[in-house]
Amino acid sequence: MEIFNIQNLSFSYPDREPCLSDINFSVKQGEFIVVCGESGCGKTTLLKLLKPQISPFGKTSGEIKYLGKPLSKTFEEVTATEIGFVFQNPDNQIVTDKVYHELAFGLESMGVDTNTIKRKTAEMASFFGIEQWFRQSTDSLSGGQKQLLNLASVLVMSPKVIILDEPTSQLDPVASSEFILTLKRLNEQLGLTVIIVEHRLEEIFPIADRVIAMENGKILSIDTPKAVCKSLLGLPMELALPSATRIFSKVNGNGEIPVSVKEGRAFINENYKYKKSDEIVPLKSKKEITIRLKDVWYRYQKTTGDVLNGVDLEVNKGELYCLLGGNGTGKTTVLNVISGLSKAYKGSVIINNKKLKEYKNNSLYKGALGLLPQNPQSVFIKKTVEEDYKDLLKSIGISDDKISVTINEMLERLGISHLKSRHPLDISGGEQQKAALGKVLLTSPKILLLDEPTKGIDAFAKANLGRLLKELTSLGITVLAVTHDVEFAGEYADKCGLLFDGEVVSQDVPKRFFPQNRFYTTGSNLIASDVFPDCVTCQQVVVKCLEQQ
Repeated sequence: MEIFNIQNLSFSYPDREPCLSDINFSVKQGEFIVVCGESGCGKTTLLKLLKPQISPFGKTSGEIKYLGKPLSKTFEEVTATEIGFVFQNPDNQIVTDKVYHELAFGLESMGVDTNTIKRKTAEMASFFGIEQWFRQSTDSLSGGQKQLLNLASVLVMSPKVIILDEPTSQLDPVASSEFILTLKRLNEQLGLTVIIVEHRLEEIFPIADRVIAMENGKILSIDTPKAVCKSLLGLPMELALPSATRIFSKVNGNGEIPVSVKEGRAFINENYKYKKSDEIVPLKSKKEITIRLKDVWYRYQKTTGDVLNGVDLEVNKGELYCLLGGNGTGKTTVLNVISGLSKAYKGSVIINNKKLKEYKNNSLYKGALGLLPQNPQSVFIKKTVEEDYKDLLKSIGISDDKISVTINEMLERLGISHLKSRHPLDISGGEQQKAALGKVLLTSPKILLLDEPTKGIDAFAKANLGRLLKELTSLGITVLAVTHDVEFAGEYADKCGLLFDGEVVSQDVPKRFFPQNRFYTTGSNLIASDVFPDCVTCQQVVVKCLEQQ
């Protein structure tokens, strides 16, 4: 039975070119569908059109049918309860102050009786393991807990289909894996139809029934994961495919194409021999340390526990340092303390051999330090990206004759020239991330702090970002990035650190840092660890394989 049938669907926002063109596909009840593609290709717009309550305003043509009836003519109470939607940012979906209120909110809105609400919320809380934090405040939850709560709050309405827009983008690797396993369990045990947009495909591809690959508002390929992977080899989107698939392709592997870590391990173990790890150059302390935290302690309120418990951290000039750790461990707090947004009650923060408290009258932000926050929307204050950039450049004293050239160069550098006249809040999450980074870079900071810089961006944009950051570090700019993206850190970081229980418990170069971990490691390392134990990127594995061919 078809739950959705989309025929000749096209959509355009007011005064813009179509962002969806001639979309045709159907979704069977109980299917697990993954939608992937570059940032801005129309994925989120497509998903929102399937949920009338959040459908974007614009010109629509074609037809969407839900259970055989036009979606536009389906009763609102049916689409409100039967079509669930989970957003990318968990904070955008939570509407109440307590966990149990949030679970009951949808049912209360539909007029369900109290006894039924109690039974349904109790069952859902038990299924998701929410009992321990059932009566907590929603603002006290970690990112992973918030996203689980959002999923549970949707499922308590007993939907027939659940639509998710990059739900793991703000989750750490462990929480992300648990979330995806929960979706698999719901799909297999309850027969729930799942339609999910994701950029991180390592774990989601192996459990999908079909994949829809999109490009420039059109469907590029729709088939089983293996068939879609095969069709995308040699195309730009190959960069987004699971590590097992990319390694197989680059070494010209024979047989069935692998998409999972398990299949990738089998391919490597069966075709290549163990090779002792190369000698890894030990960490050397450079003379110039640009960021130094010495025994830093911080808590948000006097009555609450410490978030940072004596953090010691050193980042050298011209280094890309990636700080990893679970949701709620204090990674963002570290950036806030370094940037002066939060004040440590004990310890010292030294920036360029100068104590943080010695920077007066915002001198820290005048060419010394730039911060890209986790929410890129908070960076923008004007109606277009160009106006926003122009306003900043004027405030830092750039002459009028240089402003246009400077703006165009930055937009071109980041590959977002097409966003110049767009409203910053009307573009996709990945595009917002790139536009916000551009604004921070316009200040020419010597130290760049990034909070989840790869959140919501596609693999191609991620590679461009990595190359840009390496270009900046080669010019002597220091970059400290907080990230959940182990693949990005493994590929581009000079050094990685793990924050746990409020302190940095380990740090090393990627080739030593990741192989020591079981969960905070890359897909490539998981695939090749038995044969090439020091490899943490696809390219490193490929090089080792080709040496034995």
